[in-house]
Formats: sequence, structure tokens, C-alpha cells
Amino acid sequence: MALMMSTDCSSLMTSRLIHVNSRKGAFSPSTVYRPNSASDRRGCTLSIRSSSSPSAIVIDGKAVAAKIREEITVEVSRMKESIGVVPGLAIIRVGDREESVTDVRDKKEACESVGMTSFEVGLAEDSSEEEVLKYVLGFNDDPRVHGVLVQLPRPSHMDEVKIRNAVSKEKLVEGRYCFGTLDFYVPCIPKACIELLHRYNIEIKGKIVVVLERWSSLDGLAITQLLEREDATTLSMFPPEMAEKFTREADIIISALGQPNMVRGSWIKPGAVIIDAGTTPVEDPSAPRGYRLVGDVCYEEACKVASAITPVPGGVGGPMAIAMLLSNTLTSAKRIHNFQ
Repeated sequence: MALMMSTDCSSLMTSRLIHVNSRKGAFSPSTVYRPNSASDRRGCTLSIRSSSSPSAIVIDGKAVAAKIREEITVEVSRMKESIGVVPGLAIIRVGDREESVTDVRDKKEACESVGMTSFEVGLAEDSSEEEVLKYVLGFNDDPRVHGVLVQLPRPSHMDEVKIRNAVSKEKLVEGRYCFGTLDFYVPCIPKACIELLHRYNIEIKGKIVVVLERWSSLDGLAITQLLEREDATTLSMFPPEMAEKFTREADIIISALGQPNMVRGSWIKPGAVIIDAGTTPVEDPSAPRGYRLVGDVCYEEACKVASAITPVPGGVGGPMAIAMLLSNTLTSAKRIHNFQ
């Protein structure tokens, strides 16, 4: 069951503790907050305003994802016409959680929209690890499949590392960060963060970038390494009580905490760029599903200070993350078949 939390930008009153699952001094989603209404979402253009403008430009992940899908469609068609190969993505889903079923459906629809083939295996929640590994190994050997994904979340009785490591390196399109190196494919969320900055022509080189992350987050570590490749000055892995001090000096803030509305407007340097990769379900009886998604950054406050900001939803996650998955799958197919 998804973690349900409530937050309010104007009030950070704690109602109950859920859990702590991180090293001492690291950020963790350990508190629940009371919500207010979501902020208004505005349109955007592909330019960055000066800090004197009245509101931030919205970095529209949905629009960028749609553009990337168009580009992938062209490449998939070219590959099919040239060598008769259609990229294929295999998804193994364990259990029937609503969010997992919806996410897999969205990925399959995205594959269809760009001309890729998708394969789905649905297993019961109590399926054995051996059964999952059997399908993983089968897809590893299947020439129609160029990407293999075991859908998150995975049941607690399964060895996360063992399952990930069972996927062929060439087909691990969700990406993997291996303690200092990005292994073959860049993980989808970090890749989406950097891609959005590039697509909006936001300068990274020489900028001070603060990354708010859980100490155990491999996505956070991957984002940091990608930024270092761009010659940014990156600050991360500091105690939570120092977060505000560092964000006030940042040209770019990338947050991937899962701490709703933690980053306030007063934490942000005027004109900074905000990439909010934190997504938390927040109780909302008026929403169709009884909840809405809230980011790490208090949008109502941040949009009055920042020059550009990603909304939640509609920014880093969802369509944009799926577009990165399709991009990695296309790259895999090209590598496997030596297609330029």
C-alpha cells in the first residue's frame, strides 16, 4: 500500500510518525503533515526569466516527454525499415497493487505510441523469487526483447539486489548506479532531471547545484555524478539541518527526498532553478483517487522566487521518466544490433 501523507506549505504540524529507514543524520520520510490546496499550474516557454519577473517558468515535463517520444518514433521507424528490428521492452509485475498496474499500463501504452513492442508478465504477490528470476533469464535470452524491467515496488520477500543483478547488463534499461560508476544506462529519474535542464537550455557548467537526497538513494548519487560530468559544483550528502543554508546559495536545486513541501520559498536564492524529483501521495478526498501527488518543494512559495521550476505532477516523474525508459530501450536495441 502506498505511503499516504498530508502536507501544507503554510503549516508543518506533525500528526504522527511512520518510520525511519536511513542512516543517522540522513533525510527520511518519517513524518506526516496536514495539507492545503494545490497550487495553480501555468504554461511555459523555452526561456528563463530574470529574477525580477513575477513568477517562475514551469518546466513542462509532459511537453518535453511528448517531444522525446516523437524523436523516438522516428528512430524506431528508421530501425524497422533499415534492418527489420523493432525495439522491445519486457515488464515483469509481481502483485496487483493499483499503482503498479497503472504504471505498467502507462509504459505499455507509451511503447505502443512510439512503435515499440511490449511484453508483460503478471505474477501473484506471493510468487517465489525463483519464478521471477525464471522470467528475467528468459527475457535476457529473447532476441525480441531489448529491455527488461521488474516493476517497482517488489515484494519484501525478494532479494532486490539479486533480481536487479539477474537482468542482463545490456538490457537493464531502468539503469543502475554501482558505487561510483553509472553502469551502462543512466537511471531514468536522474536522466530526466538532466534532460529537462538541457531541453530548457539551462546552463549547468560552473553553477552551484545542491542535491537534496536520502543517503541511501542511488538515484541521488547518480544525479550527483551526472552533474559533475557537466562541470557543476555539486553539494550533497550533508546533514538535514544544513539544507537551508546550502540551498540559499544554490543556482540549481534538485530535490529527491520524498519530504513533501520541505523546501520553502525562503530557502531559495532569487532566480534559482528548481528540479523537484520528490513525489509523495497526499490525502485529498476531493481527488479522484483520494490523494494527490506533492513534491519536496513548496510550489506556491517557490514559484514566486525561482526563475524556473518543475511541477509535481507533470515534471520529472510520470511521462518524463517513461520517456527516459523508452530512450534507454531504443539505445539498447541499437547497441545489440550495431545500428547507428
